[in-house]
Amino acid sequence: MMEKAFTAAEHYRDPSRPFEYLVLTVRPDQSLAEARRALAEHAEYGKWELHRSRMYIGGMRRYWLRRRVMRVESTIPGQYS
Repeated sequence: MMEKAFTAAEHYRDPSRPFEYLVLTVRPDQSLAEARRALAEHAEYGKWELHRSRMYIGGMRRYWLRRRVMRVESTIPGQYS
């Protein structure tokens, strides 16, 4: 069984901004192939796109993913007014 590639996943959403962010942190002992596989799954199924990546001293990697916030308005008259 494959271990989780990420030690932490933080989700940020600010209604006043057009994007929401997901920050994924990869442990130094995880392979780059596992990290790529997980990032591809987030991109394909969650509609996330890679915004920024950073590699730290010691081998830890952090990836910032973002996706556009979809705002939906009600089509039912008088509902939620």
